Amino acid sequence: MINVYEQVDRNKRNSTVIMVLFVVFVTFFFWILSRLLGYSLETVAFGFILAGLFSFSSFWWGDKIILTISGARPADRKRDFNFFTVAENLSLAAQIPMPKLYVIEDTAPNAFAAGRDPRHAIVCATTGLLEKLDRTELEGVVAHEISHIRNYDSRLMGIVAILVGMVALLSDWALRGAGFGRREREDNRGSLGAILFLLGIILVLLSPLVAQLIQLAISRRREFLADASAALLTRYPEGLARALEKISKDREPLEAANKATAHLYIINPFKNQKFTGWFANLFNTHPPVEERIKALREMV
Repeated sequence: MINVYEQVDRNKRNSTVIMVLFVVFVTFFFWILSRLLGYSLETVAFGFILAGLFSFSSFWWGDKIILTISGARPADRKRDFNFFTVAENLSLAAQIPMPKLYVIEDTAPNAFAAGRDPRHAIVCATTGLLEKLDRTELEGVVAHEISHIRNYDSRLMGIVAILVGMVALLSDWALRGAGFGRREREDNRGSLGAILFLLGIILVLLSPLVAQLIQLAISRRREFLADASAALLTRYPEGLARALEKISKDREPLEAANKATAHLYIINPFKNQKFTGWFANLFNTHPPVEERIKALREMV
């Protein structure tokens, strides 16, 4: 068994390693675009900036968009008393401003956090979560979401989403424009140039998929980190473990969720989907609930 501090440190290291690899991959991708497809670095940089501006707007106003899509209402202190008091206490313990609280009128238990930093953060829970969990379990869930805020997970995943979006947009742009402009395969390099150009095209085709897989891997590692951080915050890992069990066993799907927001929730809201095997697991937005519960119960 490992203690909570060791679990937090291990999850931080794993997230950092994956993020560094992702930055290396994106950098290599842009270099391949400029070298093998014959575009100048200036042209690629222009595409990078254009795609970045397009993606950054969704990151900056993402929380408002998500709340509108989800049909959430502001939480009421009297009506949602436990939610308010638990969030207040845990925000003080985490030493961050109390996030704005919202409620989705849905009987399926679930919750998520969003916002680019602790001063612009929200925590949203469903009425099902507030009604079906006891206070200790609710503390575990809210601590998990506040840990996402304190760990800047929303900002990190927003940046990752921007990078993934840029890879996808530039891949499409490169394929559409590959027939125009200068190509190094034409610079008297013969068959070697043609082979390198073909490898560049293959990389451009596969890059969006690879980028998305890395994004999902980062998302799964941040869930483990938020679980460990929540246990550190509450000093009671069993509360969150029981909450995860209860939420996962509730088979009612969350109607307010969609594919664009599913990764935000504490547990995948599409509970009717069954994935098996390591390959299928690559495309999951969340780590298996059983692994998360096991990790929490191994903490001391």
